[in-house]
Amino acid sequence: MSLALGTAAIILVVLLWELTRPKVKDASARLRLAWINRWRAAGQSRYDPGRELRAEQRARALLRSCIDDDDWAMYRDLGFLRVWGRLGERPDRAARDGAPYAYLIYPHKPIVAYVPATGELLNEYCVAFPDDSRPYGSSRLPDSDDVLAKWMALTGDERRLISTANMHLPGRQVDPDMVRRDLARLLAWDREQASRPAGSVRAA
Repeated sequence: MSLALGTAAIILVVLLWELTRPKVKDASARLRLAWINRWRAAGQSRYDPGRELRAEQRARALLRSCIDDDDWAMYRDLGFLRVWGRLGERPDRAARDGAPYAYLIYPHKPIVAYVPATGELLNEYCVAFPDDSRPYGSSRLPDSDDVLAKWMALTGDERRLISTANMHLPGRQVDPDMVRRDLARLLAWDREQASRPAGSVRAA
């Protein structure tokens, strides 16, 4: 009796295996194909530091084509831009000393407002311009593209940018001591520029 039951159980297992084997084989093939596709996709989107460098070089060229020579020299020499604040009205060179406030634009940091006459820090304005079109790597814009986006928004519609940005007191995200050092560097840079003969051009 037990022999018959054992034989029947073996036959049943064999029959079940024969019935399910095509489905198991098909599922295994689909899983293997999915892993191959994932591996290929990972290989295509592998981080390429050269790509980041080329993107920043293109961004710098675009920034240079959009801002004036003085601003480009400032960004090239100091690593940030200054925008004079008058609710969208940029004063001419003769009136700049009287501007009530100005902004420093850093790559991937909040815009910092300050008083040019005293160096007092006013506020930080946090704005972001992510690159949603990139299929790989970071969604951050290249540094110079981020600076250009902030510069365009600030000079194009200062009131709107400031009203929509997240405003914080100085020191929330940007080190105030670093900003003060940058303001001292900027003051020295301005003096150096002012002492240059008219029409002199520095190498890029």
